[in-house]
Amino acid sequence: MDLEKQPQQPQPVGIRASDADRDRIADILRDALAEGRLDAEEHSERIESVYRAKTLGELEPLVQDLPGHSNRREPGAAGHPLPSDDSGAPVTADNLIAVFSSSTRKGRWRIGRRTNAFSLFGNIEIDLTEALFEQRLTVINATSIFGNVEVTVPENITLRGNGTGIFGNFEVDTLESENPEAPVVVVNGYSVFGNIEAKPKRGKLIADLHDHIQKKLRKHLK
Repeated sequence: MDLEKQPQQPQPVGIRASDADRDRIADILRDALAEGRLDAEEHSERIESVYRAKTLGELEPLVQDLPGHSNRREPGAAGHPLPSDDSGAPVTADNLIAVFSSSTRKGRWRIGRRTNAFSLFGNIEIDLTEALFEQRLTVINATSIFGNVEVTVPENITLRGNGTGIFGNFEVDTLESENPEAPVVVVNGYSVFGNIEAKPKRGKLIADLHDHIQKKLRKHLK
């Protein structure tokens, strides 16, 4: 039997896309921008489509003309393994987009396991100093093109970062909490003629950190 003449299996284009699928496509687009395969305008158009996509069929055409990359992992800072999240809950993501505009999240709010921030000639502020952490690991994926993304965290958590600035700035003031059960925030960033910063706000602490740790302990003891 000639295997080359067998009909190809149809692609599951109607399957709903997960946040991991969107992140995989966004990573390919970031690489293409860095390699000069896409210009800033093309990248911004495609990345907006990524976070609006509902199915795999909507995602794949965005990278069909680009080299693909498999087995990607969400990186942490070198030498610092990321804590596992064994909650078993599906990963949901908040998407903050600022195109010639501004977007702010601050005050008393519940931060999810993943937040995607995209700024094009805009400004995004993510203030976690009063946020409620319901998981150990929180990942913020930031992309800034001629824009600005600022992340502020309380000083009694762990802050790590991994990113690149091309004619731009990517800066994370790493922080290691003395408490091994404290929440961990990882900022992954890519900046082109833009700015991405993450730093602790001195004097700001998670007021409910003790309660957070006690809840985690009770959950594991059940």
